[in-house]
Amino acid sequence: MPQIYEGKLDAKGLKFAVVVSRFNDFITERLLSGAIDVLLRHNASDKDIDIIKVPGSYELLFGVKKAAESKKYNAIIALGAIIRGQTSHFEFLASTVTGQLASIGLEQGIPVSSGVITTETLEQAIERAGSKAGNRGGEAAFSAIEMSNLAKILSRKR
Repeated sequence: MPQIYEGKLDAKGLKFAVVVSRFNDFITERLLSGAIDVLLRHNASDKDIDIIKVPGSYELLFGVKKAAESKKYNAIIALGAIIRGQTSHFEFLASTVTGQLASIGLEQGIPVSSGVITTETLEQAIERAGSKAGNRGGEAAFSAIEMSNLAKILSRKR
């Protein structure tokens, strides 16, 4: 039987950075509430959660990279809302932010969980921030907890 490795959903003793965009804060504050709720319900303590606020989704990249470089965290959760407007800026921003978040995590060797939503409309953003479609911030926190524990397991298996 092959050996199976997977992380558990217990945040006790883990330290998290939650980097959140202030732009579209009526959405990102809901994402933040969802993430904090999941972390606390899974045994994280307030003192082990740092919230870093940045101006917009593009600036998430700098905040996440600096948090990762600090080596203080087991995982980083990025939260933002990119809603399509009347220009092509949406495609550039959505593509850059999502791609670079993954790159930062791989470069720095730390789980970076994306709770950045990209939607066509404000209504879709509201749905993904805590109504019909769940809360993407909470989902990102679940991923961060599980990946933090998996990273610890895999680090011991060298």
